[in-house]
Amino acid sequence: MTAVGETCGTGSVSNESAAEPSIHQLRLFLVLGETRHFGRAAASLFISQSALSQQIRGLERRLGVRLFERTNRTVDLTDAGRTLLPAARAAVDAMVHLRRTADSQVRRLSGRLVVGTVGAEAAMPYTHAVLRALQADRHPQLTVDMVTLNAYRFAAALEQREVDVVFLRPPVPQGIELHRLASEPRVACLPADDPLGQQPGITLAQLAGRPVVDWPAQTPREWRAFWAVDPRPDGSPVRYGPVVTDMETLLHTVARGEAMCFLPAAARDLFPRPGVRYVDVDDLPPSTSALAWLTERRDEPAIAAVRHAARAATRSLRLRR
Repeated sequence: MTAVGETCGTGSVSNESAAEPSIHQLRLFLVLGETRHFGRAAASLFISQSALSQQIRGLERRLGVRLFERTNRTVDLTDAGRTLLPAARAAVDAMVHLRRTADSQVRRLSGRLVVGTVGAEAAMPYTHAVLRALQADRHPQLTVDMVTLNAYRFAAALEQREVDVVFLRPPVPQGIELHRLASEPRVACLPADDPLGQQPGITLAQLAGRPVVDWPAQTPREWRAFWAVDPRPDGSPVRYGPVVTDMETLLHTVARGEAMCFLPAAARDLFPRPGVRYVDVDDLPPSTSALAWLTERRDEPAIAAVRHAARAATRSLRLRR
């Protein structure tokens, strides 16, 4: 079968067009370079194999080199393809960064604030108090959009400027600032048939050896360790169980007896589920709720406005107690 972009013995492709490669073509190159399979690559991109082949041939013509060796059964990168793959990835990443930075500037100039919430933070009284205080500060030009984030993505969403601020549960990586809003105990979430689930209170030592749900690799290390209580007070490391990406998967994993987890005490009311039981842990430090933003963006007008609202809301909530 003829190889994609086949030429006569030189290993290069005639440069039929002086046009620069498009970001779309580079994205396709990256996916095919990772899968090494036209069918799987095309399926993941929701395009036909013929369309993918056409785009790759067009990219090869624009670059003037052959990127892939293709036979009936295999697709592999040429030496040129392997050399160009990191540069293509850098170009795509740079364009993504440019787009996100531009979106951030549009929000800044138009007065739009994108607020992220993690877990059940959108339902918490302090979150509503901050947003009410922001409205009371009379920012008629400020439009607030709310988005829900998976727990492991909050840092990336801030760093990539997908959101401006996030209501979350610390800890957070360096480069992110916090305004602390409230604190509450953490509880153990156990399978309903776990003998410890029948007790009114337990200790961390009693949970030794039980696997704890894990989170994806991109989860901030500090956050993962805090919510797994890893290491334990005696210095022993935690044994991790299945990886979860959201609350429903987490609760299902616990109910099946595959792992346990620690959650804020509010989970008792917010996430009652058959098959799980919440138990107080006597020697477990509490968790904190906070509003977070990138340190480098703290003085941008929209973020400064929500920071001011958070301070006002915190004072108001303290006066009511």
